[in-house]
Amino acid sequence: MNLININDDDIYLNNAATSWPKPDIVIKAITKCLIDLPGESGRSTDELTEDPVQESREITSKFFSCPDPDHLIFTSGATQSLNMLIHGFDAKTPGHYHVITTDLEHNSILRPLTMLENNKHISLSIVPSHDGYVTADEVHDAINTDTRLIIITHGSNVMGTVQPIHEIHKELNEDIFLIADGSQTAGQIPINIPSLGVDAYVLTGHKYLFGMPGIGGFWIRDPDRINPIMQGGTGTDSANLHQPSFLPERFEAGTPNYPGIVSLMTGIKYITDIGFDRISAHLKACTTAFYNAIKNSDQVIKYSPSPDIPVFPVNIKYLDADTAGFILRRSNGIITRTGLHCAPLIHKQITNGEGCIRLSPSVFTNPEDCRYAGETISDLAEKVKNATK
Repeated sequence: MNLININDDDIYLNNAATSWPKPDIVIKAITKCLIDLPGESGRSTDELTEDPVQESREITSKFFSCPDPDHLIFTSGATQSLNMLIHGFDAKTPGHYHVITTDLEHNSILRPLTMLENNKHISLSIVPSHDGYVTADEVHDAINTDTRLIIITHGSNVMGTVQPIHEIHKELNEDIFLIADGSQTAGQIPINIPSLGVDAYVLTGHKYLFGMPGIGGFWIRDPDRINPIMQGGTGTDSANLHQPSFLPERFEAGTPNYPGIVSLMTGIKYITDIGFDRISAHLKACTTAFYNAIKNSDQVIKYSPSPDIPVFPVNIKYLDADTAGFILRRSNGIITRTGLHCAPLIHKQITNGEGCIRLSPSVFTNPEDCRYAGETISDLAEKVKNATK
């Protein structure tokens, strides 16, 4: 199976935003799904077609070692999942309560929580990270008698660090609902959701699970802890004017995203065929190649020189990130992501809110391309240094 970058012109290093290219089998599965006659429960086509939704639910649940597939809910992605969980928990929780999160979080977490805080529903504590990590002790120290919700990224989309979710969970009482955002870890490292101890785990399909945009989901341990915030058709119990209380219909209203669900399932099959041993070795080679190329440059600022997952945040002294990214793209064909990466609090800590250049390979990236990207950044940094003398 080919694991190298297949584009001859550009080097794509923005997989933390969305993976590219997609595997051929994913593209073919999406196309087939769009061509095939749709089959839905209770429709005359039901017996003529397969049920990709249930098949994907079972395959995705098995991939994450979830015991009950019906507890795996499909959504449009991590943003919808987090909003459903955060606002659904709020709708279920009476009175004012305390929430804990961290400075590593994406705006998909920070903005819903800020809205609840501004509306006086919650008080919010933000635990600081140190070199990209939060400690279980500091999270536990932030807990008070009103704490009901903790939300933590599993893997930072800026620092590439994986957080100690299991250690955090071990000291929590049953009153506290723990959500982990797995947007950056799902597909990159093996994940056994039940062993993490979380009450809900969020995933997105378009990053390292190699699905198309607009698909994701969440696993939930106890659905009664969350109120559904969306209501609509489910194809079942249609005479009932209330949203069904059973899973997965409790949280899935409206027409399923069949192509997206199929793409997620097929992407997971692709990852399973490769195996995490090969994925880990390949991504480690990419990481080593990049950091070896920049390690001797004192002009390249390295914010996370030993990431757990391949996310490389850097800056060039005396050159703003957006300009550097523009030069890398136009002059060298290296596609990165610059700015705050929708994670403003960690950037406030590491870059004074100015942002950085983020490079993020995948299994399709040639380690030699990572080496070239590192050498190019080092060369550009040296040119900037000489120009400022």
